[in-house]
Amino acid sequence: MNKITRFTNLLLIIGLMAMMSSCKKETSPTTGWKYNDAKNGGFEVAPFEEQATGPGLVFIEGGTFVMGAMEEDVMKDWNNLPRRVSVASFYMDECEVANVDYLEYLYWLERVFVPQDLKVVYDNALPDENVWRDRLSYNEPDVEYYFRHPAYRHYPVVGVNWLQATNYAAWRTDRVNEQILVDRGYVEFAETPTAEGYFNTDAYLTYETYEAEGEKRLKYISSGEYRNVKMEDGILLPKYRLPTEAEWEYAAYGLIGNTLNERVLERKIYPWNGQQIRTEEKKYYGDIMTNNRRGRGDLMGVASALNDAGFKTKEVRSDWPNDYGLYQMAGNVSEWVMDVYRQASHDDVTEYNPFRGNYFETKKLLEDGTVAERDSVGRIPMVPVSDFKNDRRRNYRAADNRNYADGDWQSLQNMDDWKNAVKSSDASDATDIMYRKELNAAYSYSLVGDHARVYKGGSWRDISYFSAPASRRYLDEDEATDYIGFRCAMARVGSQTQGK
Repeated sequence: MNKITRFTNLLLIIGLMAMMSSCKKETSPTTGWKYNDAKNGGFEVAPFEEQATGPGLVFIEGGTFVMGAMEEDVMKDWNNLPRRVSVASFYMDECEVANVDYLEYLYWLERVFVPQDLKVVYDNALPDENVWRDRLSYNEPDVEYYFRHPAYRHYPVVGVNWLQATNYAAWRTDRVNEQILVDRGYVEFAETPTAEGYFNTDAYLTYETYEAEGEKRLKYISSGEYRNVKMEDGILLPKYRLPTEAEWEYAAYGLIGNTLNERVLERKIYPWNGQQIRTEEKKYYGDIMTNNRRGRGDLMGVASALNDAGFKTKEVRSDWPNDYGLYQMAGNVSEWVMDVYRQASHDDVTEYNPFRGNYFETKKLLEDGTVAERDSVGRIPMVPVSDFKNDRRRNYRAADNRNYADGDWQSLQNMDDWKNAVKSSDASDATDIMYRKELNAAYSYSLVGDHARVYKGGSWRDISYFSAPASRRYLDEDEATDYIGFRCAMARVGSQTQGK
């Protein structure tokens, strides 16, 4: 630990002690009892001002906006009808996750799991570098070098499917929170983490006897015993995750630079002002503001005057950021979001933090005291399905909101099949019936299902139409391409404004 780090930690500890001492003088406004007083039972109220901004994140102040198509639906999908919604404040990565970021993730997995004969964990996280292959295109340099060569270090990682992106976000949560605790001296840095003992945020918060080397420096006021940091202490950050479709679209528009006293001054089609993809700034007049395909066979312009200079992908901090300070929200690579894809999402979802993909389960205890788990075919032994799940009641308020007809039983073609599917082991059975997933059903097989995920924004492959934040497409969650990447988000807790 260098002198600067030690000094910083000392200041943090001194500041925390000072705040704790001042906090001891506070009393409950409802009972009059003092907080943080061992004589009163030791109820602890830690000092807290507001959530810290996690590494790589930018604060996105929430608000209302019109979600959905801002121009003609040239694809005629009719899956993007405009609707006014509100999005809570949150945090989002300044730029797309880069190759170097994902290589750090793989390096950690290799250190922890490969020596423990769990190489499958590492293998499952590897991006598919063969996504660059094309039968009639010479892309072998990309296959061999794009992910690992230092020249592409700060280019967006591709070949990562939705499941891998979600796992990366979970890993990032643990590493960031572990570093916070290490910097504050609450846990000792593990130089050789193991598959059984690496730091996990949920485990740390759940188990008071969480095994962490070094002294737990926080103490119970009542007993003086050392304890883990708790959520009530306000030290650990919320989870990194993929943004929702609504969050991503809202952040891409960056309306904070386009409003005056709650009036939107100009309708935006793209993440910048104006109705076109070229800048109006005199110094750069006419330059394309994102990395996309200008036309058939034209990916970057003419030699000596390359426009977006992106034959394929570019560095993640290329081009102009939007008014939130977010880079490449219109091009470079499209990005995974959390939502399950449905055509009618914009008609169905709530007006506050709209999202499709929630899945709720209530854990049940068996007679022997253990938590009920699914058997090999997905059923819960000794626990009725209606008790274990959401009961899948017939109205939209209690439905799982994955299937567009959840609240409209009359619209289903075969009620008996639907009822049997609801009672079966997995909700996907009902989805398969709704979208006619029978392999022998001619001309009726659909790509839409519970594993179809939305991806947003244009890419280096796309024409400018898809650079509009409102555009939405979908792909199965276990598939990857050479034009889809991702960035992470984090919930904002407490005040919707920052530093006010």
